[in-house]
Order: sequence, then C-alpha cells, then structure tokens
Amino acid sequence: MSIRLPVEKLTPEAFAPFGTVIAPDPARAKSINGGTTTRFHALATCEALGTDAEVIINIFRGSPRRFPYQVDMMERHPLGSQSFSPLSPRPFLVVVAEDHGGTPAKPRVFLAENGEGINYRANVWHHPLMALGETSDFLVVDRGGPGDNLEEYIYPALFTIEEIDL
Repeated sequence: MSIRLPVEKLTPEAFAPFGTVIAPDPARAKSINGGTTTRFHALATCEALGTDAEVIINIFRGSPRRFPYQVDMMERHPLGSQSFSPLSPRPFLVVVAEDHGGTPAKPRVFLAENGEGINYRANVWHHPLMALGETSDFLVVDRGGPGDNLEEYIYPALFTIEEIDL
C-alpha cells in the first residue's frame, strides 16, 4: 500500500518547522561594493555541533528522479544543519517530516523553484536530494568533523509523489 503525498508551495511560513527558505529578502538587502552589489545578509544560520566541528562547503550533483516516486526512507543530521542552494534555476523537491518520538512522521513535500534554496536545522528528518528534470548541481553548506552525523529511517509503508508538472 502506498500513501499519496501532495506537493506544497515552498514558503518561509510553511517550511519554518524544518528550517529556513534561502531566497533574496528585500528586508535583508544592503548595497555594497560601491553600489554594484546587493547583499542579502544572514538568510540562514549554520549549525555545527560538537568538538572540532566545522562548517564546510560542497557541491552535490543530483540526478533527476523519476515519477511516480516512492518515498521509503528519511535521514537526519543530529550534529549540524545542512543547506541546499541550486546553482541553476532548476526546481527541486524538498521532502521533510516532523519528529515523532525519534522517528519521522508522514512526509511533507515542497516544490522549490526560481532559485530558492533551503536550510535544514540540525536533527530535521528529510529525504536525500531530489533534482527534477535534469542533472543539477547544488551548493551545500554542511557540518564536517568527527562524530556520527547521519541517522536513517526506513518507513514500514511507502509514500508516493505523483508526476510533477514543471
């Protein structure tokens, strides 16, 4: 049996229980470099918990998912946040779940588009990267250093994301 998951619009308010939407915010805009650049300051906060932890920058290259897609697992990083910012204007899916006593609840699915990125807070259940349409690169800010910073959970039932209209 499979449970259908609707795809929601990614908004700062809807995503707030899981982290932060990373997108230009006029309230955080400041002109710099002699007026040639606009800086959108402090759009998200990185978390790197534990001794000798550090914040690292990566590029992840994601292959596009095929639909309908079966969500059968989630993961979380208890020692640090993790952000994903697309390096092209390609949309991608963000699948998250609230924590229910150490396991993820029913997933929620958000469509990130128009260059939006996201920042998962530490310990937030999420599905691995879900590129859409074509192979896509993402700038990923993550925690590096010692410690076990990955926990995975396999759902006892499948959840289905139907075809995505792009």
